[in-house]
Amino acid sequence: MRFQFDGNQAFQLRAIESAADLLRGQPRNLVDFASADAGTLFGPPRNRLDLDDAQLLENLQAVQRQNGITPDTTLQTIEETINTVLGDHLLRFPNFSVEMETGTGKTYVYIRTALELNRRYGLRKFIVVVPSVAVREGVIKSLKITQDHLRALYDNVPYRYTVYDSKSIAKVRQFAQSDCVELLVMTIDSFNKEDNVIRQSTDRLQGATPLFLVQASRPVLILDEPQNMESEARIRALASLHPLMALRYSATHRNPYNLAYRLTPFEAYRQSLVKKIEVASVVKEDDFNQVFVRVNEIRTAAKTVQAKIAVHQRMANAGVKEKAYLFRPGDCLQTKAERPEYASFVIDEISVGDQVVRFKNGIEVGVGQTQGGDQTALFREQIRYTVEEHFRKQKRLNAAGIKVLSLFFIDRVENYLGQPPVNKGADRVDGLYPGIIRELFDEAFEELKPKYSEFTDTKSADVRASYFAKKNRRGGITETIDSTTGQSAEDRAAYNLIMKDKERLLSFDEPVAFIFSHSALREGWDNPNVCQICTLNQTVSEVKKRQEVGRGMRLVVNQQGQRVTEDKTNILTVVANESYELFVSALQAEMEEAFGKEGAAPRPVNARQKRIAKRKPLDALPEEFLNLWEKIKLKTRYQVAVDSEKLISDVLAALDKLKIDPPRIVASKAEVTADEKEDRLDYQHFGQRVVATLIGRQAAPNVVAMIEDLIAHITPPIKLTRKTLTTIVAQTKNRQAALDNPQEFALQAARIVREKAVQQLVDGIQYMKDGTWYDMSEWVEEEETVSERLIAVENSIYDHIVVQSETEKKFVEKLKKMKNVHLFIKLPNWFKVGTPVGQYNPDWGLVMEQVFGEDGPLLYLVRETKSSTVADDLRGTENQKIHCGKRHFAGALGVDYRVVTSADELP
Repeated sequence: MRFQFDGNQAFQLRAIESAADLLRGQPRNLVDFASADAGTLFGPPRNRLDLDDAQLLENLQAVQRQNGITPDTTLQTIEETINTVLGDHLLRFPNFSVEMETGTGKTYVYIRTALELNRRYGLRKFIVVVPSVAVREGVIKSLKITQDHLRALYDNVPYRYTVYDSKSIAKVRQFAQSDCVELLVMTIDSFNKEDNVIRQSTDRLQGATPLFLVQASRPVLILDEPQNMESEARIRALASLHPLMALRYSATHRNPYNLAYRLTPFEAYRQSLVKKIEVASVVKEDDFNQVFVRVNEIRTAAKTVQAKIAVHQRMANAGVKEKAYLFRPGDCLQTKAERPEYASFVIDEISVGDQVVRFKNGIEVGVGQTQGGDQTALFREQIRYTVEEHFRKQKRLNAAGIKVLSLFFIDRVENYLGQPPVNKGADRVDGLYPGIIRELFDEAFEELKPKYSEFTDTKSADVRASYFAKKNRRGGITETIDSTTGQSAEDRAAYNLIMKDKERLLSFDEPVAFIFSHSALREGWDNPNVCQICTLNQTVSEVKKRQEVGRGMRLVVNQQGQRVTEDKTNILTVVANESYELFVSALQAEMEEAFGKEGAAPRPVNARQKRIAKRKPLDALPEEFLNLWEKIKLKTRYQVAVDSEKLISDVLAALDKLKIDPPRIVASKAEVTADEKEDRLDYQHFGQRVVATLIGRQAAPNVVAMIEDLIAHITPPIKLTRKTLTTIVAQTKNRQAALDNPQEFALQAARIVREKAVQQLVDGIQYMKDGTWYDMSEWVEEEETVSERLIAVENSIYDHIVVQSETEKKFVEKLKKMKNVHLFIKLPNWFKVGTPVGQYNPDWGLVMEQVFGEDGPLLYLVRETKSSTVADDLRGTENQKIHCGKRHFAGALGVDYRVVTSADELP
């Protein structure tokens, strides 16, 4: 298998363009081995930034307005004093953030952004900084599998990626002195301490210090999951690389410096860019005889230590509810629980080092552990449910060539890897013992597999694998270590399979389908075919739920490596160890805190409340449906025509208004001084200003060269003749700007050409029947979903309609009550119309009487439901797809088509 990539996804292109447009007006750097200044004694090809703060802020605000983000009033920069080859230096560099929901191709976007920055501005040196080994391996994998795809998009530009390794320090010199595009991948822990190899002079570099080589290249930092790099030590470490700027990429920014682009969970959900989430909770209900205590976390302040402990509290209605409170040493849990059973639970000690709470009755409960909750029974049910759900999905998705994966997050590594003692659970208050999770999984797998032929001949040990990370403490900093070091060949094989060889993991030839981890896979790693996540732990940190769920949000792929976009296939089932209400409330709170209520995705549905929508037999379908189907089932092909004169006119009108700055020379001022105590030089940077432009000082490009440059920047599906492009170049009133700065002119002209051409393709599209049609047998007999998405109906071919939004729900509720509506159907995901801007899936087919009971034939309609019909309110390519839908149905098939906001607007 090889992963297939689509280079024309609009939301990814917008993220790439947003980052690149931040430097609009920056002249393109050419390689100059002779250049050297006070900060660069080695003279390698280096990045440079000639824009001042005012220009950067102006660009940022323009990008933010275009993306619907409230413009910032200031640049958020980082200022740090760093050590360079010439001594201490006060550094200040800008930071910009890109926020994309997990699973939407964040890594792909920033790799491609680096190449786009090179294409536009000649930037060559990029350092991808990651917080952990797991994230690093994910980045390396993405760099490897996208290489052919990206080289094809960028005219085989020579670029190289390198993983920083302190044992191969010579690669740092290669990075700094190479004249091709270089991407260096580093973990933050590899350069954030004074004793890191990169900070030491070495004979392997003829006495040079590797860090100074990196500084000389003025790299662009690409920060992956930067919320893990907010400590003072890590900020200083980032600054020590002497970056030109930092681009920060995450779904869960803690501090979104100058946000340039945002793809919210709601937008990702609405556009079906990620899986839909359903939650199956496994909790022990109505058993309050045992004294329930769970330690969620231990907090330390300057003079106090507190523990957040969950208890079963007595409610006013005589019921009992789980609630968590903060307690201190000496507190009795009975004060909050208001139940006498807790009288003996007086806190004797809260141990920060051991992460345990000790009570005076002799019971100890560690963070994440539970007393009186019968954890063994809960784990057994969670694991069993996950295995059976895995089996059910795999059976259903076999025909589509999709291999299902399940991911388990466990509470303690020893509960999976450990060897069970002779007297199991004797020394554990929660009934757990080493190896119990592995034991419970094997038990469930072997018991359930006879019912599913796909797994009958498979052993449980063959289908499971695990990856855990060890953590060392060095100087107060936690360092994540590859857990395979010094371990068995089996452990190393599992690591390679999970972290490096995703294609093999997704192949039916590879038996492993169940993955166990602790926290190592919480960020950075994901796999498109993770369809179940089972949380055998307590998710109590601020963003952990979103991080865990994010491991399975990417759309699934088949055996050919192609993404499968059907909604019913892309469902992530989270098997949680807490009530549905608690889990969903916490997840929604995290999203709403970050994005507001409008930006958060809809609440996940309750997987425990699944029901089935059943279709009537094909030979018993209503006559109204058969007549409707005959009218709408026909497939079409389309042809497009571009009015060259109108296109030229539209492009010129926009291009002539464009401001294109000429290339310029920027002078930087610094004062160099000699240190009185040490034999070294120091310098202080005072600023920079434009001292001259390059107008008239470089050879003017000829029209042929300008046309070639323009062609190189126009991306598919747009292809224009040289005659059209020549006319645009010859007739623009911005001709002088084009001569002064041809590279910037080509970039902006290509963008305008694409926008105007796509709109013309859509406006002038014509559909024709192609002699084929959708077969009625493709309507599935049953569709399973959660009950809250099902609405019982009588006037359809299914006994229930599956809805995906509140707008659809209101539409159906109204339709089922309208006596003049004989029949209506929700058109399935596979029923699509081709358009120049992607596949279009219409919403509804209807058969109804004339309005007000007028005599006449029945009306056969296709309707699209939207919350608004105002073109400006329809985002992205929605409006263009709707226009194409009307041309397909009304123009080619003669079927009435319209967009409505409610059933009141029918027919």
